[in-house]
Amino acid sequence: MIKNDEEPRGSVQNTKLKTNAINLYYGSHHALGDVTIDVPARAITAIIGPSGCGKSSFLRLFNRMNDLIPGARVEGEVLLNDEPVYGKDTDVALLRKKVGMVFQKPNVFPVSIYANVVIGPRHHGVKNRQKLDEIMQRSLTQVALWDEVKDILHKPGLSLAIGQQQRLCIARALAAEPEVLLMDESCSALDPVSTMKVEELMQELSEEYTIIIVTHSMEQAARVSDMAAFMMIDDQKIGRLHEYSKTADMFISPKDKLTEDYITGRFG
Repeated sequence: MIKNDEEPRGSVQNTKLKTNAINLYYGSHHALGDVTIDVPARAITAIIGPSGCGKSSFLRLFNRMNDLIPGARVEGEVLLNDEPVYGKDTDVALLRKKVGMVFQKPNVFPVSIYANVVIGPRHHGVKNRQKLDEIMQRSLTQVALWDEVKDILHKPGLSLAIGQQQRLCIARALAAEPEVLLMDESCSALDPVSTMKVEELMQELSEEYTIIIVTHSMEQAARVSDMAAFMMIDDQKIGRLHEYSKTADMFISPKDKLTEDYITGRFG
């Protein structure tokens, strides 16, 4: 079921992130070619496409996670609130506070549930225990986990069920008070019930946050996203943005046959 056929909550008139002719290289490998996109604020944008087309590499541009890969090089422009993400004076630590990320598998730290949530605020200088308690409770409440864990906050985060672990990771990202939340296949390791909870959470959070998800699930993209970006590799094995539109438009009336073939499962 497609989410809706209405205008997304965000719009290009209220753009949160932009890329202008972005090219990404890993050493001599040209991974992404000339990707230009406007990502609306307070909406969910889904990046879809077959394996190897550069979806995750594209996602990692927004918080400069590709910087951690030896030989990575970026040409072009990425903007957050019209400010350059790759500027010489960009504070990368502050950028990653503004642009949080949730990974494919829950990366719960080997500490307590409480410590997992407040690790970001502590890193950014929050020392007051009452303030940390407030952040922890608010973040766990946002992900509908507070009632499930409020009596076991001292227990290891790794003791939780995997679906709870993923929501804990989302709570940890939210505790840093980001503006943008990147989610890289964040439901692929979850059972259907946990997936449903995370999808419901995405939609609730998108009232306040800008969310970009990478997903292999066409059903998930149709259910939760406002905008959809279809990526493909070309004959030179370079990942390119093939089509970008409102999700309802893409899934009901794609612009070309290749997009239609992918979203209907003919390849990928």
